[in-house]
Amino acid sequence: MTRAMVKKKPDNNKSDGKAPVKPRAVSPVLKGQEMELEITGLGSAGEGVGRFRDIAVFVQGALPGEKVTATAAVIKKSFIIGTLKEILTPSPDRVVPACPVYEACGGCQLQHLSYEAELKEKREQVKAALERIGHLHDVKVMPVIGSEHPLYYRNKMQFPVAGKSGRLQIGCFALNTHRVIDVTDCCIQKQKNNEIAAVVRTWMKQYKIMPYDEDKGSGTVRHIMGRVGVHTGEIMVCLVTAQENVPHLKELVKMLKAAVPGVKSVVQNVNKRTTNVILGEKTRLIAGSLTIKDKIGALKFNISAQSFFQVNSEQAEKLYNTALEFAGLNGTETVVDLYCGTGTITLFMAQKAKQVLGIEIVPSAIRDAKKNARANHIDNADFLLGDAAVEMPRLAAGGMHPNVVVLDPPRAGCEERVLAAIAKVKPERVVYVSCNPATLARDLAYMREHGFAIRKVQPCDMFSRTHHVETVVLLTQQKA
Repeated sequence: MTRAMVKKKPDNNKSDGKAPVKPRAVSPVLKGQEMELEITGLGSAGEGVGRFRDIAVFVQGALPGEKVTATAAVIKKSFIIGTLKEILTPSPDRVVPACPVYEACGGCQLQHLSYEAELKEKREQVKAALERIGHLHDVKVMPVIGSEHPLYYRNKMQFPVAGKSGRLQIGCFALNTHRVIDVTDCCIQKQKNNEIAAVVRTWMKQYKIMPYDEDKGSGTVRHIMGRVGVHTGEIMVCLVTAQENVPHLKELVKMLKAAVPGVKSVVQNVNKRTTNVILGEKTRLIAGSLTIKDKIGALKFNISAQSFFQVNSEQAEKLYNTALEFAGLNGTETVVDLYCGTGTITLFMAQKAKQVLGIEIVPSAIRDAKKNARANHIDNADFLLGDAAVEMPRLAAGGMHPNVVVLDPPRAGCEERVLAAIAKVKPERVVYVSCNPATLARDLAYMREHGFAIRKVQPCDMFSRTHHVETVVLLTQQKA
């Protein structure tokens, strides 16, 4: 055997100047593989959570306490998304969903869970976020303020419109898709909104009005919006269209007024853009007025198509009363309300404060807020158009010292410079209203590090049968 025929053993200590090749990580699970799981909790989107070979597995439709089988659908480095195959041991809290298309529809996520158990899980969701993200292990989370009406509560409908194989589809998107699930009786909408959708459906069929096709960019009707004044009975219908000229709108108005008593406003919003944003910039009046009215507590509000207004009127009153209680006002305080929207919380605070300043970046919201203050004869509330992240530091630098600061930020939470400005002015109390436990936990950790103690954490169920939960938190300055 010649020297050339001898296979030389590799010298593992010898370097060729290149970085060593790391062995490819082998996934402990293959796509499509079946897994048997014990579900121990709910994820932030309402899915069941278990572990398989020490990897977290998220399974839509599974509940805590259940033993299930699931197939691996999406495999990531640190987690797996599974598809529920069979429930081996059902939870005692499992119930039959009220909605016949619930499993296909992505509009709500917890109809298969009893409402009592839903409230417990939402409390755990807030508690887990505080501990896992904020590292706040000593904070007590109070039981969730539940709803007397966990179904048929939404005062605002935004149904996408589509067409498939010549069949009109109006309803909600399937989970994580833009495929519209046809719904004729949505169990979380006020019935007036379901009636509005039914009339528009009949009108589109009768007059051959085409649904919008987002892939082709063709068609007319993109969305149907309904807004119901729960305490006034006034109703708004907003037709979101891809073009300005829409035939037979007068016929639509007649059909709506005949079938849905209380219609005070019919408007058309034009959105020509290729976007996931529902409303365009232009809204024109078709019939009635541009706004409707509703009440929360003793206060009345003008609501336009673009206005932010809590979708659950009954629970909003409980939420705002909790915020007002946490503010601890006696009539001598100056209050700053950041991210004030159309002034709902601002005006609640103004009822018991000396002076309130609301700050909001959306011009139309500030205009509505000023109108709402005038409509309620409130003269101790002012509104400032601007970015809270800019205005709050400016106010702090100018020497403003509010007794109470109220926050109701978007899901992304507060920018750090907003929190830093609050810490700088050192208000006696901070009331934080949050729609996202994760960003709430992050921001509360910052506030604790900068001299504030977390006194009360009160979740409120604003969005029954969905995974969302609202939370009100009271913070005060820590004693030296």
